[in-house]
Amino acid sequence: MAIRKKSNKSPPVLSHEFILQNHADIVSCLAMVFLLGLMFEITAKASIIFVTLQYNVTIPAAEEQATESASLYYYGIKDLATVFFYMLVAIIIHAIIQEYVLDKINRRMHFSKTKHSKFNESGQLSAFYLFACVWGTFILVSENYISDPTILWRAYPHNLMSFQMKFFYVSQLAYWLHAFPELYFQKTKKEDIPRQLVYIGLYLFHIAGAYLLNLNHLGLVLLVLHYFVEFLFHISRLFYFSNEKYQKGFSLWAVLFVLGRLLTLILSVLTVGFGLARAENQKLDFSTGNFNVLAVRIAVLASICITQAFMMWKFINFQLRRWREHSTFQAPPVKKKPAVTKGRPSRKGTENGVNGTVTANGADSPRNRKEKSS
Repeated sequence: MAIRKKSNKSPPVLSHEFILQNHADIVSCLAMVFLLGLMFEITAKASIIFVTLQYNVTIPAAEEQATESASLYYYGIKDLATVFFYMLVAIIIHAIIQEYVLDKINRRMHFSKTKHSKFNESGQLSAFYLFACVWGTFILVSENYISDPTILWRAYPHNLMSFQMKFFYVSQLAYWLHAFPELYFQKTKKEDIPRQLVYIGLYLFHIAGAYLLNLNHLGLVLLVLHYFVEFLFHISRLFYFSNEKYQKGFSLWAVLFVLGRLLTLILSVLTVGFGLARAENQKLDFSTGNFNVLAVRIAVLASICITQAFMMWKFINFQLRRWREHSTFQAPPVKKKPAVTKGRPSRKGTENGVNGTVTANGADSPRNRKEKSS
């Protein structure tokens, strides 16, 4: 009888390299689980919480108006499940842009490792900023924010949102949450991780704050303004990587960056410091979502002002470093002046030494030869 040898092969394990190479497929399978759950009656109720927006309220139309009834939304704890699902979608879209767009450009341009990582970062962020800026502008126009700026503070609290408004905020939270696992998937350098964590945390803090405090109108305007300025920076950096002579985009971004910070402070003070401060209802009420009290207003203005000051400080340091590099690059190299000697060196002296001086290994002069022969 043939004896069967026991195989020493261990069962397959999800190694670090396997996860990095196939993370998009793993996340896609996880997202498909929620979508397939909609097809079965047993799991449909649970899957709907992840896929669709929750907490909708139907407001009937007024008799005087011929418009139809409107469906509005407010926030709740179930939004965390929706944010988680669209975080998976953001990871999938990130992988698609990386593989089918950015990697192909990187192969053609042959960037160094430093430029490679910065190019990928700017490529991903420029695509996101452009999409979010266009989407946010569409909401501002459709809901008449531009024609009537008083809507930023009028009829506060803004606890009821349209479908576009709520989906916009859920998408923003999902995108910036997906940036945490991307630090692992993209093999981010250890020295770059603190910088990434700081600005990801700042985005989540301000977006979640505007969402939970029912300041979604002000938050939308400030996000569109900020995203437009950031889009200019990252698209300018992409052009700079393709051609280092391209510097005009950074100059335009520098001007708009300072203007963006000023507009952010003006709109924030105008809305929170004047508009909400003059509102009649200034009582803290969690049931209606009213946070229009002095302590909350001070905290909101303080967080916005500190963040803008931090961004200006980083901006000034960036400009100073850029100017130093530019001046160093343009400065002509300093040439060393040759040593000036008196008299014209003879041909014989030049042959025997340097600049007419006789070296230890040089030939003797005719006078020395005569003294030696005598």
